[in-house]
Amino acid sequence: MDETLLIRTDFSDPTAWQALLTTVMTPNQDGFLANVHPVDDPAYRDLTTEQILSAAHELDTELLIVADKTALTTPEMPLLALPLFDGVDEDDEREEGESRQEHSPLRVVATELWSVENNLSLANMDWEDFENVADNGVFRGF
Repeated sequence: MDETLLIRTDFSDPTAWQALLTTVMTPNQDGFLANVHPVDDPAYRDLTTEQILSAAHELDTELLIVADKTALTTPEMPLLALPLFDGVDEDDEREEGESRQEHSPLRVVATELWSVENNLSLANMDWEDFENVADNGVFRGF
């Protein structure tokens, strides 16, 4: 998997974007850091989740992170995490005819993005592990 993209869609507050980047790019107390590549391109301004997902199928990644208006205007900076791993893998061990489960988007507070990104990219945990502990659709850590 390539590195996870952090796509900015809200351009109303450059200071909030810089604060979010600082939070995401600063290792936590144990030295963990999300491996994300910020995408600060006005071409993504105000794109909807559906528009981002339709464009994302061209990418070689399993997770997209979106810095939308909610993420940039809420104190916890709850980023929108979009799982993209609903395609069929070559080494997928599903039974024939079994459909892969659809995964819902999840909000992740900026200080915990490392946990989601690191554990999913290393296949240490599954998307459901984060969904199951989310509070009203927001993952704030374990």
